[in-house]
Amino acid sequence: MTDSTIISKIWNLANVLRDDGVGYGDYLEQITYLLFLKMADELNKPPYNKGLPFPKLKDVEGNEIEDADTCNWETLSGKRGAELEAFYSQLLRTLSTEKGILGQIFTKSQNKIQDPAKLLKVINLIDKENWSMMGTDIKGKIYEGLLEKNAEDTKSGAGQYFTPRSLIRTMVACVQPKPMKTIADPASGTGGFFLAAYDWIVANHNLDRQEKEFLKNYTFHGNEIVASTRRMCLMNMYLHNIGEIDGNSFINANDALIADDGNRYDYVLANPPFGKKSSMTITNEQGEIEKEDLSYNRQDFWETTSNKQLNFLQHIKTMLKITGEAAVVLPDNILFEGGAGEEVRKQLMKTTDLHTILRLPTGVFYAQGVKANVLFFDNKPASKEAWTKDIWIYDYRTNIHHTLKKKPMMMGDLEDFVKCYNPENRNKRKATWSEENQDGRWRKYSYDEIIARDKTSLDIFWLKDKSLTDLDNLPDPDILATEIIENIESGLNSFKEIIETLAE
Repeated sequence: MTDSTIISKIWNLANVLRDDGVGYGDYLEQITYLLFLKMADELNKPPYNKGLPFPKLKDVEGNEIEDADTCNWETLSGKRGAELEAFYSQLLRTLSTEKGILGQIFTKSQNKIQDPAKLLKVINLIDKENWSMMGTDIKGKIYEGLLEKNAEDTKSGAGQYFTPRSLIRTMVACVQPKPMKTIADPASGTGGFFLAAYDWIVANHNLDRQEKEFLKNYTFHGNEIVASTRRMCLMNMYLHNIGEIDGNSFINANDALIADDGNRYDYVLANPPFGKKSSMTITNEQGEIEKEDLSYNRQDFWETTSNKQLNFLQHIKTMLKITGEAAVVLPDNILFEGGAGEEVRKQLMKTTDLHTILRLPTGVFYAQGVKANVLFFDNKPASKEAWTKDIWIYDYRTNIHHTLKKKPMMMGDLEDFVKCYNPENRNKRKATWSEENQDGRWRKYSYDEIIARDKTSLDIFWLKDKSLTDLDNLPDPDILATEIIENIESGLNSFKEIIETLAE
């Protein structure tokens, strides 16, 4: 059975379960639980014989029940009817109390498939395949396919945890991570950056045994505070041969912004969550639930602010080793916002080599109306002089039109950017823009030019918008309609932020 056939069969069951009120995200969670149990069962049998321990059922207080069934695939797949549903719910509760990756996978797990017959259908579907014998590339592609389908469900909001893989692979192709180096993502989502970096290292290096061991068990480190997303990330990594099923978790459940844990990494690749402000939910004196802006008071931060993206940018700077490199997706406001934003930009240019900015169009992310950029910078030791000398900007926004369904951004669309970036030797870059060729998308600005701009703004464009002057260059009507909707939503979000700021 091909990977596309398996994806299709698994996803067709999702449509059946939706009639019972089981959403895509809930269904994907159940698939994750069951797939993990099935693979663990396979590894406990010949030729692997790993002897992975699974507990017996526990009561609500966490005590093992005498003569209870073992929480494994063999027991689960042998039950039927109401007994199956009851055992599955108890199994999930029991496994959520375990340590390591096992406990992380099942944290806050619940049975969302209340119909035993349909639950059995999902179990039988997974039981037909030998997942451990299946190639890593096939298993990974199947799960990635499910994650992408889940991200397409805009109502669930799952898209905010799924960065388009074409963009991720482009970022990794520019950074070109090396073996025996550490890679971190403080907002891991479903693990896209880790998987792309893993694939890059395997494809471009002839790894020896030590390098393979390091890549599998010591390279990747992340944070993800949303339990359901964290479990998908762990499962995604494991299916791509990262980590051991009975090993420790690479993904920390803590809020990465709370404090500096002291760890430093060679690379940080990240797309921090959308949304401008950090906030926490509280209950006021009247018992009403309110949201309160959250500012992180950290001595290693240049500025104290409730702006989530500014906080992530400052945190990522802290995370880097002295020779560390970062590639980070950030929204437009980071480039032009005054106050704390201006100071963070100045400090970033002073303490790192902020050498490249990729400007992205709308229609790329699953959250509509997002105007984002990728900032590439290298950390540097303390110096009186600013480390940033020149910033190269690639405008992949002006006159570019994408939609997620009809015209998604592919990696081939960014080949010219990678060529201009010149990862093999950044010192030999050549601008494509000049006075003679004013359609060039690749242009250099000096540090002095940036500092002289109002609020040290990096919100820079130079290409002419052809849709304003040439009606023949208008995009297709459906693309135009989508862009109008996205611009309206983006404007509304900006307006809300202004109102919130004025109300403070």
